Amino acid sequence: MNFQEVVNGAKAAIARRVVGQEEMVHGLLMALIAGGHILLEGVPGIAKTLAVKTLADVTGLLFKRIQFTPDLLPADLTGTLVWEQSTGVFSVRKGPIFANVILADEINRAPAKVQSALLEAMEESQVTIGETSYRLPEPFFVLATQNPIEHEGTYSLPEAELDRFLMKFVVKYPTPDEEVKILYLVADKKEAQELPCVLNTAVLKMLRNAVENVYVDERIAAYMVSIAGATRPAKTTREKEGVYKYVSFGASPRASIALFRCSRIHALFDGRSFVTPDDVKAVAVPVLRHRIALSYEATADGLDADAVVSRILSLVPVP
Repeated sequence: MNFQEVVNGAKAAIARRVVGQEEMVHGLLMALIAGGHILLEGVPGIAKTLAVKTLADVTGLLFKRIQFTPDLLPADLTGTLVWEQSTGVFSVRKGPIFANVILADEINRAPAKVQSALLEAMEESQVTIGETSYRLPEPFFVLATQNPIEHEGTYSLPEAELDRFLMKFVVKYPTPDEEVKILYLVADKKEAQELPCVLNTAVLKMLRNAVENVYVDERIAAYMVSIAGATRPAKTTREKEGVYKYVSFGASPRASIALFRCSRIHALFDGRSFVTPDDVKAVAVPVLRHRIALSYEATADGLDADAVVSRILSLVPVP
């Protein structure tokens, strides 16, 4: 099987509904193959939800959308025990989280206790209802969206939950040419057209097996660890290197694991059976941007997480 053709075919099918947003689509496919979860940040109306629905269509996976609101309860996600009067026992009523592709829409509108209901599901692919744990369908893929411009009635995601997202993508506005295409796509109602299931479960399994055969040299693996470690400066290094004053605390070992997994998939997408430093650099920003906490100095100097990660990449020696 030509894996490049499979991936390009999936991208072409998605492009029939979603105009542009190549970086987001590339990341969605990468995370799906990696078995990770994605956080999408962007203003309303730029095809975040449409892209997730379209991904579910081209994969043929069971899709559920959960609209996060301030009055949502954890049981509304995971399910609950229901008393059956006729039998005199409790029965389990499973929630919408029991699906393959979960769209957690506007996740930052729900309080912490609801967001925490996702922690076990995202990390262990299971949900505990009452005293029993239930396995979630395989594959299990969470795509969460949040609006960066509205802060009233929203709750910041805790670091423990952010760390469970494989990557975070900042979805941008379309270009003028792309927006013209969107007008005709909507006018002709092509955004509702049927799409072929080009990335079914069997193909997805073969892609995952192929990723495991992508070779990673020990020096490349050490490079990944060095990048993740460079986001955790000690007080002495913070005084020596100007970039470290912008970081309050850095990424956990989950970041190194994410770099390892995503770099292999990036190499496979490029038709290679081995990982290069360029593969690591290509995935470093979406892997790390949500895993580092910026200091007041970064805010004062007008730097965001992407700029800090780019500076760190320039400091770490390339093998």
